[in-house]
Amino acid sequence: MRPLLALLLTLAMNAIASPVDDEKAVFQLDVEYQYATKMHDVATIKRIHADDMILVLGNGTVRTGAELEENARKRNRTYEQQDVVEGTRKVRVWGDTAVVTALLWLKGKGPNDATFDYKLWFSDTYVRQDGRWRYAFGQASLPLPKDAR
Repeated sequence: MRPLLALLLTLAMNAIASPVDDEKAVFQLDVEYQYATKMHDVATIKRIHADDMILVLGNGTVRTGAELEENARKRNRTYEQQDVVEGTRKVRVWGDTAVVTALLWLKGKGPNDATFDYKLWFSDTYVRQDGRWRYAFGQASLPLPKDAR
């Protein structure tokens, strides 16, 4: 009987949340996720990821959530900038699915102290699971040409 009660409670809570509330919640969660990535905060990254989360990079490489968490743990990259360009983050919500699009500025050092400094567009898909938003799928563009900024 308890699982049924939990399901009914979840459905009721979802029905109460307005699309505007959902937009704000997902917006804030994406801000938190980007900051956690910049700071190598593995616990926060893991909490936000859906269990089967994947990220598809502009070159076609697919990274699992577990790989992203491990990269953060190892600090494969250090970030001077890992920030959304002001005014570019937009959240769109359709029921239990939300998509965030934004222009991201990445600057820092990678493996072997190779420096990087570029911007790219990303789309992050969040899904509501058991009453909370989780990051399920991401897609990032190739780095933009410098003159496209």
